[in-house]
Amino acid sequence: MAPLTELAAAKINLTLEILGRRPDGYHELVSLVAFAGFGDRLSLQPGPRFGLQVDGPFADVLGADNLIERAVRRAQEQAPALTSGRFRLEKTLPVAAGLGGGSADAAAALRLVARANPEHAGGLDLRAIAAGIGADVTVCLEQRAAWMRGIGEQVACVPPLPETHVVLVNPGVALATAEVYAVLGVPLLDGGSVASALETPGPFPDLDALLAYLDARGNDLEAPALRLAPEIAEARDRLLAAAGCRFARLSGSGATWFGIFGTHAEAERAAARIRADRPGWWVVASSLN
Repeated sequence: MAPLTELAAAKINLTLEILGRRPDGYHELVSLVAFAGFGDRLSLQPGPRFGLQVDGPFADVLGADNLIERAVRRAQEQAPALTSGRFRLEKTLPVAAGLGGGSADAAAALRLVARANPEHAGGLDLRAIAAGIGADVTVCLEQRAAWMRGIGEQVACVPPLPETHVVLVNPGVALATAEVYAVLGVPLLDGGSVASALETPGPFPDLDALLAYLDARGNDLEAPALRLAPEIAEARDRLLAAAGCRFARLSGSGATWFGIFGTHAEAERAAARIRADRPGWWVVASSLN
């Protein structure tokens, strides 16, 4: 049997509003999320025993606590007869970059296990497993534009976004999410949770409508990330200076910035220019799924 393969796409927080901190330490948020057509690549050769091989440009900086193994273990707790096998992860997304790479990998592992076990797939509650692994894993299961609430476990898909071309730029700075939240310092929530009545955003008939929505909102983690690592502002400035860039923002807790461009050609040219000027940076031109 040929290996099964899944793309673990980069998650981009187009908006991110932090509503407060719960007594358990988690933060309540609302976020419009989209996914790039680029990411890690995970394959599975079904077999009797779990195994994981990691390669790719960021394999050597991946932490020991890998979410892929945790996802497989949680799935087997739900359905002990599940077959796993040998996983191979091509790690092309930078680590601690605000792109949800580890969560996307875990979600891809769950999709692969379900595909490898069609006779058991109906008995697997992938959303419940995902929510127990990490806050971003649930939204990464379907890899489509969505509205996240709660701590990330409440996910509602939104109408398809207009054609959107992006350039992702990471200046090689790792930012720990917990440290960025600590600098933000949001107050404790009364009652421990927020019952969000916010409506799911969209539809966005064109790019102008999407940009107007993004302009009216922000990423609450951008300012604390810049306080921790002010040098990452250069990546934002280079995006904004590029011909055709209409918008730039930090994704998640950083340090990856995304710039939105009007055309694919403009995005490709901007990526090539930034890559030439800063060869040590990670720069990718893509589009939002």
